Amino acid sequence: MSIEQSKEILTACDIRKSYGNVEVLKGISLSARNHDVISILGSSGSGKSTFLRCLNFLETPSSGRIVVDGVEIGTATGRRSNLRQVEAMRRRVGMVFQQFNLWTHRSVLDNVMEGPLRVKKQPRAEVRDRAEALLHRVGLSERMTMYPSQLSGGQQQRVAIARALAMDPDVILFDEPTSALDPELVGEVLKVMKDLAAEGRTMIVVTHEMAFARDVSTQVVFLHQGLVAESGSPQQMFENPQTEVFSKFIAKRN
Repeated sequence: MSIEQSKEILTACDIRKSYGNVEVLKGISLSARNHDVISILGSSGSGKSTFLRCLNFLETPSSGRIVVDGVEIGTATGRRSNLRQVEAMRRRVGMVFQQFNLWTHRSVLDNVMEGPLRVKKQPRAEVRDRAEALLHRVGLSERMTMYPSQLSGGQQQRVAIARALAMDPDVILFDEPTSALDPELVGEVLKVMKDLAAEGRTMIVVTHEMAFARDVSTQVVFLHQGLVAESGSPQQMFENPQTEVFSKFIAKRN
């Protein structure tokens, strides 16, 4: 493994999250290195999406540490992090949501340009060129002037991926990116994600797509009741699971 490949991009240490007396995350640790594709699996209510949202402070962890490229965000006591620090981190950690979260009153092109223009203050001509290139990359060159309501769910999600890429993040978080799509549209989004993985993009993906987790991931993490119940390579996890709970989980999905 080269120095570049072994470089840790994002590390989460003992992340805990409670809502009142209910502890949803009970101490989860994870490390993503350059070019890793980590798939997070688990049943509904296992804490997958909450954990992902904690990684970029859409949810503030109750305790634990998150380190992005050597810079620690927040405190071990769970006190709210410095807002500027969190904003700086989010420029490096992209997010693709279940429900797309596009600006409905802006065109496809404007949606992709928004972040680099407003957050990074980059020149408009440069941002436009890159946005057009990214939309071409996700197969939406002919939809640039349309609005989200004129697109299918799969097309909207591909716009959301292009929007995340426009910020040139170190890592992209995907929160069940295909779960809101009709079955016939899932493939077009997974293809884009597979292409990104092949290009060496660092990705952390909460997903129900077992084939993606098995064929594309470098690591699979299985959450159960707010804890990491099992983790390892896709080959190890799917061919020789070590826990009964994960064996039952994958058996239900075969």
